This record gives sequence, C-alpha cells and structure tokens, in this order.
Amino acid sequence: MTDTLPRQAGAAEAAPPSSAASSRVDLGDLRVVHTRHWFRWSIGIVVLFVVAQFAWSLVTNENYEWDVFAHYFLSEPVLRGVGITLALTVISATIGFFLGTLLALARLAKSPLLNSAAWVFIWFFRSVPLVVQIIVWYNLGYLYPTLGLGTPFTTDFWIVEFPTVQLISAFAAAILGLSLNQAAYSAEIIRGGLLSVDQGQLEAAAALGIPPRRRLTRIILPPAMRSIVPNATNEVIGLVKGASVVFVIAIPEVFYAVQVIYNRNSRVIPLLLVAVVWYTIITTILSIAQYYIERHYARGTVRVLPPTPVQRARHWLGVQWARLGDSGASPPPLEGSDAAPLPTAAQHSNGNDAKFGGR
Repeated sequence: MTDTLPRQAGAAEAAPPSSAASSRVDLGDLRVVHTRHWFRWSIGIVVLFVVAQFAWSLVTNENYEWDVFAHYFLSEPVLRGVGITLALTVISATIGFFLGTLLALARLAKSPLLNSAAWVFIWFFRSVPLVVQIIVWYNLGYLYPTLGLGTPFTTDFWIVEFPTVQLISAFAAAILGLSLNQAAYSAEIIRGGLLSVDQGQLEAAAALGIPPRRRLTRIILPPAMRSIVPNATNEVIGLVKGASVVFVIAIPEVFYAVQVIYNRNSRVIPLLLVAVVWYTIITTILSIAQYYIERHYARGTVRVLPPTPVQRARHWLGVQWARLGDSGASPPPLEGSDAAPLPTAAQHSNGNDAKFGGR
C-alpha cells in the first residue's frame, strides 16, 4: 500500500524516519460517519404509524366481531365452499392451459386456417365478460334443447342424444365458462413465452436434425417457462378469485357460502372477513409455489441459484450464533449463493490494526 500524502521524487531519502512514521494513520482512530437517509426514515415512520394504527383498530374495534369470525371460519358450509372453489380452480386451470397451449401452437403455425381459427377463438372469449359466458352456458338449453350425434346438419341424433339441461349442469356450466375464458388468456401468455426464446436456438436445433416435438419440449419450453410462469400464476390466482362469479348460478363456493350465512344472521363484516382470509391463504400458497417453480427454471440462466427464504433464515441464525461465541469461527456460508461469508468479530478487530504506508 502507498502513503496517503503525495511525495516528490527523492523526498523519501530527504525526510527523516520520524516524519515517515508520523504520516501513517491508524484506522482504529478514524471516526466512521454513517449516511443519514432522512427521507427514507420519514417514509418508514409514516408507514409504521399507519400499520400500527390499523393493527390497533383490529383489536379495539368491536364491529369486526372476531368471535363470529372464529365460529364460522372452519364451519362446514365454508369448508365445503373452499373445496368447491379449489375444485373449480384446478379443473378450469388444467383444461384452460391445455387448450391454451394448443391455441398458442395454432397461432404460431404456418397454416392460415389454424391461425385464423385460433385468433377468432381468442378474440371472442376475451371480448365477452366471464359472468355472461357462465350464464349463457347455464341457459344453453333455451337455444339447443337437445345435444347429440347423428346425421350432419340435421337434428336427427340417431347415435346418441341428451337433454341439454341434464348434460350441462350448474357445475358443468361453470367449468365451461371458466375453462374457455382461461384458455383465451393463457394462449397469449404461452405464445408470448415461446416468442421470447431466441430464434437462434430453434435454428440450431433444426440444423441438428432434432424432431419438432422434442425441439419444442427440450429446447423451446424450458427457457420460455421463465416468462410463462409469472404470468400463468397471475392467471391462476385470478381464476381463484374469478371463481366467485359462479354464485350467479347458485354454486356454493366460498363467497356464495358466506353470502347465504350473512343473509340469515346479518353479520356481514365477519363473514366477509372469512372469505377474505381464505382467499388470502390460497393466494399465499400459490405465490410460494410460483417462487420455487421460477427458481427451478432459472437453473439454465444463472450460475448460482438465489438462496431460498429458509436458507437465508438458517444463514442469519448461524451468523448470530457465531457472533455470540468466543471461538472466532466463521459463520456457515449462505447456501445457494457464491457470496463470501461475513467477517467475524475477530476478523474485524484484526483489520483495525492495519496501517497506511505498508510494512
């Protein structure tokens, strides 16, 4: 290391040894001045005050009626409604993303017929509100009293015939509306993810003679999933909340269940809070799943995967435990990260003895 003061040529020989020693600075004597972020602290104090005020109102405001909330939170009608909501979400998301994948591939196909048909499907189902679609499917019997197979372009269903009212129940109408609506939106999400892949990879795979099916599943989809997963998870979360519109055809999902209860006992706020908390729990679980799925598909783009919250917490506890000990051992390294371990207290004390000017 060099001295902090500039020296002319030959000054080292002219200066006495005492002056060279006095020019050295002990780092332990330097006063550390931390940057004061006044604006950040002010905003933090305001946010903390608002959160504390809201938390205080949750405890002191009797209109929340937390006893009523606790009574109905795990009640049988509400749990049955949660199960129906999850069933609608899982079935509709599975059908919707399967059809969406086919529509996305049709949109990217070179066939004008497939391309046009997929575009019309997406255009139509994105144009009609979801609640209207569900009501139309539920009342399809007014348009077509019977459905079946038989002679084309006639109503002679000599192979098989079903009354539409029996074939399309309320649950089937909800599945049809949610699935087809979801397919229209997921098709554009998947198409955007496929288009985000560099065309050079596709050309290289084609030049190597890889079959189109394997080219799609092994070359295109893995990097495309990084852009598909966040948007797809948003759609699934929206589908969980969008399933609440099926109350218009009297399907007892969670929102309909709490509506029936508060219409009887007039406890509107605590029953609505029951629905809010259940939707929040489902959304939280889906968000956690999204984090780990994104982390899985990030393996091909980053050298070291970012540490998970559990790994961060374990590393923080290890650092605190190492600081409490007197052995001076280094804390455990952070898993999933290439960052260097934090210095211990002993390393801090040794660093304060360094001098400018070298030895």
